[in-house]
Amino acid sequence: MKFAMIGLGRMGGNMVTRLLRGGHEVVVWNRSQDPVQKAVREGAIASTTIDDLVSKLEAPRVVWVMLPSGDVTEEMINTLAEKLSPGDIIIDGGNSNFKDTVKNGAKLTPKGFHFVDVGTSGGIWGLTEGYAMMVGGEKEAVEHIRPLLETLAPAPDLGWGHMGPSGSGHFVKMVHNGIEYGMMQAYAEGFEIMRAKKDFNLNLAQIAELWRYGSVVRSWLLDLTANALKENPNMDGIKGWVADSGEGRWTVFAAIDEDVPAPVITLSLMMRFVSRQDESYGAKLLASMRNQFGGHAIKKE
Repeated sequence: MKFAMIGLGRMGGNMVTRLLRGGHEVVVWNRSQDPVQKAVREGAIASTTIDDLVSKLEAPRVVWVMLPSGDVTEEMINTLAEKLSPGDIIIDGGNSNFKDTVKNGAKLTPKGFHFVDVGTSGGIWGLTEGYAMMVGGEKEAVEHIRPLLETLAPAPDLGWGHMGPSGSGHFVKMVHNGIEYGMMQAYAEGFEIMRAKKDFNLNLAQIAELWRYGSVVRSWLLDLTANALKENPNMDGIKGWVADSGEGRWTVFAAIDEDVPAPVITLSLMMRFVSRQDESYGAKLLASMRNQFGGHAIKKE
């Protein structure tokens, strides 16, 4: 199948590689040229502008956007709406907010475009392991791009599915990331508790490897944790500063909107904020309160 990919970052570039290996024709565009040249060496077709990209496709054109969420993606979708024709398919495979996706679907559909959102999970391992894809949009458009989805997935009939109307794919991916936050936090806390039990001198890498087999807490995240502990058991040289992509926040907002209690996901997000504080004013105030009411000692800097 011939289509275009806009955005050749870590995810987009690897997806192009997997699709080329699967026999698809891929026209590529990226703001910087090095990733384009890499894709061309693997068999992709380069384009210099969006007009050039569109001219190299046949109707109905399929353009897959893999750009950072927010203004960058919005601007590209608006640009494509000016360059493409009714009947063409625009795919947003980035981590867009599902509310933006619903708006874009409502905006593009009356103009005759098909808009598909693909919540994509797999990270840097997707190239070899395949991607999990949660797809939203009209059934007709999803069926048209089925060959791409089947190639990107771990298997043609595994790891992808049509979730529902426009926005549903990004919504399910958002909740997926919220769950991921909670799982990561639970693993991190558990291993920190075991590390703190000094008199047992526990081998955390050994424990992670053991839990991978037969344990009820085994998972791909645990596999990756085991790798990390094997490579660097004391986390030497790593600053405990944890970013969030935004989807954890959006999951918490959605829980509030739907009146659904989600304490684990919410607290895991809060802990990421804690990780970014070199020193916590709130913690200092807590220590002062304990001193005020109970005379508890305060540790001085």
